[in-house]
Amino acid sequence: MFHVTKPRGRLGSALYIGELIYHNSVRAVRKTHGNAFMAIFMNMLQTIIFVLAFYFMFLILGLRGVAIRGDFMIYIMTGVFLYMTHTKTLSAVVSSEGPASPMMQHAPMNTAISIAAAMLSTLYIQFLSLFAILFVYDVAFNPFVMQEINDPIGCIAMVILAWFSGAAIGMVFLAVKPWFPTQVSIISTVYQRANMIASGKMFVANTLPSYMLVMFDWNPLFHAIDQSRGYAFVNYNPRNSDWEYALYLSLVLIMIGLMGEFYTRKHASASWGARR
Repeated sequence: MFHVTKPRGRLGSALYIGELIYHNSVRAVRKTHGNAFMAIFMNMLQTIIFVLAFYFMFLILGLRGVAIRGDFMIYIMTGVFLYMTHTKTLSAVVSSEGPASPMMQHAPMNTAISIAAAMLSTLYIQFLSLFAILFVYDVAFNPFVMQEINDPIGCIAMVILAWFSGAAIGMVFLAVKPWFPTQVSIISTVYQRANMIASGKMFVANTLPSYMLVMFDWNPLFHAIDQSRGYAFVNYNPRNSDWEYALYLSLVLIMIGLMGEFYTRKHASASWGARR
């Protein structure tokens, strides 16, 4: 009946919050299936199918000639992995529990934990997919694939940048969603579909003329993908993109999203659930 709360130090509070984020991340991963292995596999399968679909599309359309000289599968994966990471993170953050969710009625739970769990669960799945596909490709098709990647650390950093930029844009959408749920849902879907082209994963940024470059260089994902190819291929030097732009824009957007989410949480209403 009575519960006594003991004060925690900074380390204890950090460990407690980390534990909450961990359990909510596991819950987010296992939403698709009751079995943990199948839930992870189904999430990985979507990325694998996406990579194979783009591979065969390039072969059928004869677009291999527009790729960078080097391993063609690495060219495909540097585009598809970053696109999937960015898009899935955005979707997970937008779909995370808001201030009016029934989960928020539990005392330890809050929106920050829900958002962090959505972000980390997506990053976990995408990295699993990345290493699984690279392992299978290395064992079955190209045993020297890891040696052909010029700077693996730089490529991983660009994957994290794509993840972070997706989370930042998702935070802005999440802050506005309770006020305009239908409009935000439509805009979020349009943005994700537009990134099929606007992300630049299907072409090389250095080959774009200036009048076409302005159509893509607003997109942080475009910069992350082009820079990742610069790290992956020794003979490609990206001159039309800048990873610092993607980082600074993401920092600005996540600050805007955090301020908007704080304001929205203060004005939360249980009736918002009926408007969605």
